[in-house]
Amino acid sequence: MEWSDVFHEITTRHDFSAMHEFLEKEYTTEIVYPDRENVYQAFDLTPFEQVKVVILGQDPYHGPNQAHGLAFSVQPDAKFPPSLRNMYKELKEDIGCERTTPHLQDWAREGVLLLNTVLTVRQGEAHSHKEIGWELFTDEVIKTVSEQLENVVFILWGKPAQQKVKLIDTSKHHIIKSPHPSPLSAYRGFFGSKPYSQTNTYLQENGKAPVNWCEGEA
Repeated sequence: MEWSDVFHEITTRHDFSAMHEFLEKEYTTEIVYPDRENVYQAFDLTPFEQVKVVILGQDPYHGPNQAHGLAFSVQPDAKFPPSLRNMYKELKEDIGCERTTPHLQDWAREGVLLLNTVLTVRQGEAHSHKEIGWELFTDEVIKTVSEQLENVVFILWGKPAQQKVKLIDTSKHHIIKSPHPSPLSAYRGFFGSKPYSQTNTYLQENGKAPVNWCEGEA
């Protein structure tokens, strides 16, 4: 199965025409992130059959030159967002990796689906594209990954992500939960949660190659 098959099945079951009309108007009249060609980059870089980890975010970064279609990742020349900085801090503590680039394209190519639950946003307005239809689409994506694949690690940081556990068959997948890596909550249990080593232990126990979380190529 490929993402095109997944998308076809989802769009057969649900009508997204109102969302597409809304987005067409937004991209024409407003500044919207990410650029159109990057909206689906998470799927472009991580083929369906290669998904072994899903990291859930919310909506894209809403500042210039940040969002490029991968949850928590920003474009190579952007400043580090605070959540990503904390993710790297935990990575160093967990498995000793030093990362210096603010993009996570190499993780995506390793089989880590970096999925925001909402895939677009208006500049400077967080959650401005909430409830236009993206949540229905990404819920269906999560359900399809759960149904069609085996032994995937779902990393759910913060309450909004953790609410998605109801879409996942926990009898055949592994769930990692902790507070969100944002500065507001990272010290309440994200630091010390060791998500990276936990993920690799589970993957190896189930006959899959571990993720190379350390610095990779763009």
